[in-house]
Amino acid sequence: MRCEFLLQAPWLNEARVTAYARIFACLYVVAAILWIALSPGLIDPQGKPIGTDFMDVWAAGKLALAGEPAAAYDYARHYEIQRQALPWQEGQQVPYFGWHYPPLFLLVAAPLALLPYGIALAVWMAATLPAYLAMVRSIIPFRRWFLFALAFPAVFVNLGHGQNGFLTAGLFGAGLMLLERRPILAGIFFGLLAYKPQFGLLLPLVLVVGRHWRAFFAAAATTLAASLLSYVVLGAEVWQAFFASLRLTRTYVLEQGATGWEKIQSVFAAVRMLGGGIETAYAVHVAIALIVTFAVLWIWRRPVGMPLKGAALVTATLMTTPYVLDYDLILLAIPISFLTMEGLRGGFLNGEKVVLFAVWLLPLVSREIGSAGVPVAPVLMLLLLATILRRAAETEMPEQGSRRAMNQVQGAVS
Repeated sequence: MRCEFLLQAPWLNEARVTAYARIFACLYVVAAILWIALSPGLIDPQGKPIGTDFMDVWAAGKLALAGEPAAAYDYARHYEIQRQALPWQEGQQVPYFGWHYPPLFLLVAAPLALLPYGIALAVWMAATLPAYLAMVRSIIPFRRWFLFALAFPAVFVNLGHGQNGFLTAGLFGAGLMLLERRPILAGIFFGLLAYKPQFGLLLPLVLVVGRHWRAFFAAAATTLAASLLSYVVLGAEVWQAFFASLRLTRTYVLEQGATGWEKIQSVFAAVRMLGGGIETAYAVHVAIALIVTFAVLWIWRRPVGMPLKGAALVTATLMTTPYVLDYDLILLAIPISFLTMEGLRGGFLNGEKVVLFAVWLLPLVSREIGSAGVPVAPVLMLLLLATILRRAAETEMPEQGSRRAMNQVQGAVS
């Protein structure tokens, strides 16, 4: 009975999942309203700006508009703009949010900075959330897709941080869904992901292995064009400042854990959280990254559909970069959606529903559990990838599946 409870999870039925989604969505709305009500001047009770991480985007955009785009990588100058953004009380400790993006993202930040901070934040969320929703809708055609998409805890995390996860998930998911039908457009979407280059480590490999040459060259051309545009508009100095800032970002933000180990969801951060040194953390991370990379390439060479290929790619992408935050886990909506549809079409494998439910909850609890010294995210993502591998291994070639189905029909008739 206990095995059935976990392996087959009959309790995770449509009615219960729908009820969970409604409860979570309602809680998000209530929490958001209360938090905004308790944040006069857009400064929350913890002394941070509403939308926290959006502050670095807005401040960088301000510097770009002022003709100082390279100053976005100058911590002191960038911090000065943030101090002027909101009505901080005299003597209040103003938190700093660093800008670590490549210069091409300044082309997005600058127009947003034309607006006051609060309005710009609202516009940013309103403009990017539909990209995420459209991506989920393209995978899950059911009438409750909107509820399920909004109830995913990573949505609340992303909204609370004013982050770009909606855009990232939208671009990544759209590229996967269009790859086989409209490869050039898919490549353009993949190329636009260059604003977060750590999420593009595996894309060139799978496109080459899968022989998606038009998408590959479209992605490369898009990345190059966006970079050249930022070079022409913003100047060479901003690119020099960006490359000069990489060492400080690596040593201070990542290796020393200035962001907080509980916020970083990578294998590297997990080893550091557990007391491992920098060299050990890199060694373990690289070893796991190589394993998941080979696993993804194996799947992309198999005659399986894009749902499994895409689910494996996105999961492994989150695991190969040492710098992935809890709000980046919005990308898990892609493998969750793909595997859910696969399970509804052909039946769930033993334990699959429990794994999907645990991964669905991960963005809500990863930081809190991490604060207790338990790095749960890498473990669950490994488990998710193992689940995808198992389903891919058990998936038959289309011809074999059709032949088997025909044999079953003929046997039933005879």
